[in-house]
Amino acid sequence: MDDEQKLTQLKSLLNEVWDLRRVVRLLQWDQQVKMPIGGTHGRAHQLATLSQLEHVKFTSEEIGQLLEDLQPYAGQLDPDANDARLIRVTTRRYKKKTRVPADWVARKAEAASEGYRAWEEARATDNFSLFQPYLEKNVSLRQEYAEFFKPYEHVYDPLLDEFEPGIKTREVQQIFDELRPHQVALIQAIGERAQVGDSFLHQPFDEEKQRDFGAEVVTRFGYDWKRGRQDVSPHPFTESLGLGDVRITTRFMPDYLSSAMFSTFHESGHAIYEQGIDPDLDRTHLATGASLGLHESQSRLYENLVGRSYDFWIHFYPRLQEYFPMQLANVSLESFYSGINKVEPSLIRVEADEATYNLHIMLRLELEIALIEGQVLVKDLPGEWNDRMGEYLGLTPTNDALGVLQDVHWSEGYIGYFSTYALGNLISAQLWECIHTDIPDLPEQVRRGEFSRLTGWLTEKIHRHGAKFEPQELVTQATGSKIDPAPYLRYLESKYGQIYGL
Repeated sequence: MDDEQKLTQLKSLLNEVWDLRRVVRLLQWDQQVKMPIGGTHGRAHQLATLSQLEHVKFTSEEIGQLLEDLQPYAGQLDPDANDARLIRVTTRRYKKKTRVPADWVARKAEAASEGYRAWEEARATDNFSLFQPYLEKNVSLRQEYAEFFKPYEHVYDPLLDEFEPGIKTREVQQIFDELRPHQVALIQAIGERAQVGDSFLHQPFDEEKQRDFGAEVVTRFGYDWKRGRQDVSPHPFTESLGLGDVRITTRFMPDYLSSAMFSTFHESGHAIYEQGIDPDLDRTHLATGASLGLHESQSRLYENLVGRSYDFWIHFYPRLQEYFPMQLANVSLESFYSGINKVEPSLIRVEADEATYNLHIMLRLELEIALIEGQVLVKDLPGEWNDRMGEYLGLTPTNDALGVLQDVHWSEGYIGYFSTYALGNLISAQLWECIHTDIPDLPEQVRRGEFSRLTGWLTEKIHRHGAKFEPQELVTQATGSKIDPAPYLRYLESKYGQIYGL
């Protein structure tokens, strides 16, 4: 075969691998949204079988040989061309995957499926002991995974690299070390000011109207309902089953407006990213986001920089009042804006305000590293969690459902993941400053409820590239520098300085 034929053959094989991965994702989506509880064990076996099959197919000698043969050809192409990047990215992933035994992949998939159901029951009954053995298995599996990649600079590096390719643990720790004192100082300064009110957010709000308003907004953002849908799940998430099928979920609180509203905005950001990927990348390892940090930057941008902005509510608040006249008719725009941006340390990460959110992430990163290093045992995790919540946020959970059991990620083996949330916050503000430079009248557009140029900018700079570039590379291309905490700090200080009169 000549090089073109070899490339065609490689793509054909990768298409099959990708299809298997999407079927796995479909089964995972179904487990969290539709599957009856009795299907847990059967689903665990199905996921283990398919995940192992996908892994074996991807790490085949045939794919390895094709990648090796195509290296000279890739060197002749524009280094940023789709085919050149496909060969480069796939080669990197192939080298990683071939270090991981297929039986480990099966065991991980089975543990994740069983762990998710155990987590659901443990959280619902506030009984950590139900979840403990499953989490112990997931931690053990992740420790085992790290060992496949010796020598490493830090044992956590292989786990982090799975979600943020090319970024090291020390880089994240340095970023957080720079960020932490500024955020703590801001929170302390806000704490010395008169608190804003948000009681109007805590009253009955019809679930169907909450759903309809959220759908109306994300449609304006650019979410394509012909290639998506919305469902309910215990923990909001987005699942891409292909560029033509990107689904979002949320959870509704009948007595709290902000939860479903902002989680819908948030998940739409993830979905718009996936829907905006270049169709030429479909059914390959480039047909997804560059990293979870980049993904989170999109969701946080739509949720917070747009959705919690005053400009946004100039247009949408009258519409929200039409949905909920009894609850909001006598609440001014200024009071509503202040209320949805209230800064107050809280127990639940997904409900945390922008000023305190990153502290939740830093706590989880510390615990993950301690778990993988063996410095903290799973059985001691509830106490460690509560102690660090007191240290970071001055709060102590009254039960484990509000503490160590609140997040779904560890149940599915996603250890190495949490720092991406804070990195996403930083990237979102970095992009936001550049967007305002390129679209000077963006505030006026947002006040009119127009987002086509904003979403178009993000599609051009971020979305269409999929996973062609590593995160630091893509951020540098879009903004001129690597991930930088400064724009995020400027954003927080400006916004909350105005709200709290700092």
